Amino acid sequence: MSEPTITGVFGAGASQTETTITIAKADLPGLTASASNTAESLLAGIILKAKSSLTKAAFDADVDQSLYIENGYASFTVRGEANDSYRVDQLSINFAKLDSGATLDPDDY
Repeated sequence: MSEPTITGVFGAGASQTETTITIAKADLPGLTASASNTAESLLAGIILKAKSSLTKAAFDADVDQSLYIENGYASFTVRGEANDSYRVDQLSINFAKLDSGATLDPDDY
């Protein structure tokens, strides 16, 4: 098989040059696109979009795929002076490469 493509992972509106990455907000699931989306909402949308194609099943079937995203365990925590209850949803991003003893380097994937 082959390395996942930028459009396969981030949607048909995704592209890149030497200096920029473009991902269409319309391709990000659940995101209401606006000129003032928060950095956190954009990152959440990007990870959710990638999760749809970078699955554990696809990873197991294709040695060229080096990352997979899977659900963790939802939990609750209290925060703030009012002890408000917050839901915490976990996603696990897993990076796999031949063992070289090196640290996590984006260029390896």
